[in-house]
Parts: sequence; structure tokens; C-alpha cells
Amino acid sequence: MTRSFLPLGLLLALSACGGASKAVEQRPATFIPPVAAKVPTGLDRVMGKDARALISMFGPAQQDVREETSRKLQFANSNCILDAYLYPSAKGKEPVVTFLSARVPDGRDADKASCVGALARK
Repeated sequence: MTRSFLPLGLLLALSACGGASKAVEQRPATFIPPVAAKVPTGLDRVMGKDARALISMFGPAQQDVREETSRKLQFANSNCILDAYLYPSAKGKEPVVTFLSARVPDGRDADKASCVGALARK
């Protein structure tokens, strides 16, 4: 009969070794605002700008495509083609540039910042 109590006694002894549980200090949650994505140098002239600012910088768009609340403006010269995609940041807000694509006239990808520089009016 002593043998049958051995595992139970051992289990109780081991559970007692855990010590007193420590109370965990509760701290209020702190809100940390998200860090804005860093815009590559050269693109900061374009990202977040509205259509009026782009037209002022590049001149009239070669294409102006509108779909519901979004808009795509295309600017081009003999060196590059820049597509600026504008979306509203919130309902009822003016669409602003949130994405860019750039390519050379033969269709190969181009550096976006270089294309912005090549298209910008002096």
C-alpha cells in the first residue's frame, strides 16, 4: 500500500517546490503611433501631393484616368514615363499620390526618383 502513495506524494512534494506565485504588475497599455514609411529621397517631392501640385511641377498630364475616387496621371518626355496613382486618404478628401511607377519609353523599369527629376519643370 505504501507504493501506491509514492507517486502521489512525490507529485504533491514537487508542486510545493514551485514557491509562491508572484503577482504580475499590471501596467496600463501605452499607445505607440505607427511610424510613417520613409519616402525615398527625390520622391518626397511627389508622394502625398494632389493633382494640382503634380501639374504645377510637371506640366499637363499625357493621360488623366479617373475611376470613382481614384485617379492616374501620366507624365512623359523622351527620357521616361511616370504614372502617379492618386487615392483619397479618407472619405471626402482630395486624392493624393500614394504609388508611382516609372519606365523608359521602351517599357523597361526606370528609377522613380530619376524620372521625377527628369520630368520636373526647372
